[in-house]
Amino acid sequence: RAPHRAGPECGGEGAAETAGDALTAAPFLPPCTVTVLLWWEPFGRPRRTADCRRRYNITGCRLSADRSRLGEAQAVLFHHRDLALHGAEGLPRGPPPRPPRQLWVWMNFESPSHSPGLRGLAGLFNWTMSYRRDSDIFVPYGYLYAPPAPRPFVLPRKTRLVAWVISNWNEEHARVRYYRQLKEHLAIDVYGAWGLALAEGGVVETVSAYKFYLAFENSQHTDYITEKLWRNAFAASTVPIVLGPHRANYERFIPPDSFIHVDDFPSPRLLATYLKFLDKNKTNYRRYFAWRKKYEVHVTSFWDEHFCKVCEAVRAAGNQIKTVQNLAGWFES
Repeated sequence: RAPHRAGPECGGEGAAETAGDALTAAPFLPPCTVTVLLWWEPFGRPRRTADCRRRYNITGCRLSADRSRLGEAQAVLFHHRDLALHGAEGLPRGPPPRPPRQLWVWMNFESPSHSPGLRGLAGLFNWTMSYRRDSDIFVPYGYLYAPPAPRPFVLPRKTRLVAWVISNWNEEHARVRYYRQLKEHLAIDVYGAWGLALAEGGVVETVSAYKFYLAFENSQHTDYITEKLWRNAFAASTVPIVLGPHRANYERFIPPDSFIHVDDFPSPRLLATYLKFLDKNKTNYRRYFAWRKKYEVHVTSFWDEHFCKVCEAVRAAGNQIKTVQNLAGWFES
């Protein structure tokens, strides 16, 4: 797990000047307790507030969905799907006026293809939080980390070849088109709303019996690498076959020999031929797990980890302040 970053010393009310006086002001010192206000609970589902200290070793956090705390919050978190549902008119209007150093954080973990209403949000937010590495607060769907003492990796017994779990079937998606071509050349077990029922233990238990998993994203965008890779494939100890951003983008996050990219092959038929080869060659297949000697998998917890990361970022930011002038242009790039 990524180490906890100690923030600056505690300050109090009036510890900072206005942004216009930043060149002459003393460094901004956040209060000992940072209040993060969640303006909309994601997808309208209330949930129990996370204990950031116990779960992530992030101290001094008060997370709240109580809008009466607006005036005292150092950061206000806005989930894009709910913002798109309610519209910009659902944002805080005052009174009281927005505190001069209150940070408005735009949070989104859907891809640009599934993020309506971006065009009308210019100049509203100070920070972004998403799966993109160039977000102000970067929270990926998962990551690899080197534990102090790596545990021996034991590959689960593999009795089946290829699995795919899909809930949103759309014939126009690239992933469905590719699947239809690939299944002409080898058997693929499909689970979810359009296929077989998952085992009682869920996705990880079901997929762990397979040698390969189709970690196909619903759209292809920079850094958009979701739980389909981290949980459905890596946590299940199977080899992911990925369809998403280009290979070099995946290699920013995971070793090049930990996955198979559909772009590695000129056609689905040749990919199928390679999978059949690996099925018969145990040594070659096991090379896709060599990285397990060094790394373990962290699957990000929705939404506790995200809320606590905002608190941590506020404490670490000091007097940094900015405004995101072109949210759509950045996120859609």
